[in-house]
Amino acid sequence: MKVIEIQRPGGPEVLRIVERHRPQASAGEVLIRVVAAGVNRPDVQQRRGLYPSPPGASDIPGLDIAGLVETIGPGVKTLKVGMPVCALVNGGGYAEYCMAPAVQCMPIPRGLNFIEGASLPEVFFTAWNNLIWLARLSEGETLLIQGGTSGVGMAGIQIARHLRRAVVFATAGSLEKREVCLAIGAKAAVDYRVSWDEEIRMLTDGAGVDVILDAQAGPNTQRQLDLLKVDGRLVFIASHEGETAEVNIRSLVRRRLTLTGSTLRPRPADYKGRLARELVTHVWPLIEDGRIKTRIHQAVPFHQVKDAHAILDENRQIGKVVLVVDPAIAATVPEPYQPF
Repeated sequence: MKVIEIQRPGGPEVLRIVERHRPQASAGEVLIRVVAAGVNRPDVQQRRGLYPSPPGASDIPGLDIAGLVETIGPGVKTLKVGMPVCALVNGGGYAEYCMAPAVQCMPIPRGLNFIEGASLPEVFFTAWNNLIWLARLSEGETLLIQGGTSGVGMAGIQIARHLRRAVVFATAGSLEKREVCLAIGAKAAVDYRVSWDEEIRMLTDGAGVDVILDAQAGPNTQRQLDLLKVDGRLVFIASHEGETAEVNIRSLVRRRLTLTGSTLRPRPADYKGRLARELVTHVWPLIEDGRIKTRIHQAVPFHQVKDAHAILDENRQIGKVVLVVDPAIAATVPEPYQPF
């Protein structure tokens, strides 16, 4: 099978297509014939040498895929050969075939094609894990999402609005991106290159917010803690602006703030399987009736993977970039199966 591997840490030029043996399905796993694969920020960080694969995971990048079940490993009862699925995987998505734990496979929501299906798993798993499970976002709370037009940001805005009736604020670096944030449910969107924290204070009449979701960290950490209400929660999903920060612990203790973070990739399959079931139960119906939308920035042919990574390197994307592995059926809409 053809796969995309990383020759060495570096820019998009280090990605190359090579031939490898097709993997075999082990107990609890399925082999998926990949039709489309999402391109995500963790793939870029892995390419740069900053986000190594966890032990036992494939060195091939790619964390979410859509395709057809090719073979089934021992013990798998919920899937059949030929079923169309989208799945969160631990690596290996940039390939013609990819292994996935069966519990991390989900039906492609009704009405979506394979390209759209591949855009869902990584961002919705991440948004749900961090906003609903870790941040404990509650009904009617206020939320700030830093980077509102990233895949996770767009998923988070819509989950918060439709499932928690939260008041959502977002940051984004261009007028076009801020308008997209407003269109999908943010109450306001501000430019992160200016005094975004002061703008959020004004928009909340000085009250601040209950929850912040951020991927930058570094020098912005204390500014974000200062913006939280009492009992507020700051959740990091990455640290692109710096892996360390100086914070006021006395203020954190006095105001009962929570500072936390997560990486989903090393989590065991049963943890991710519970996330998958909650997404299919709570989010997939809203995708199917159009209340929650996925936005495809660009579908890029498999052999042009360097161009796909360049889009993320230059921060040009609004929504998801997706690699098209099998163009013959990538745009077709499959019939969903009954999950679990």
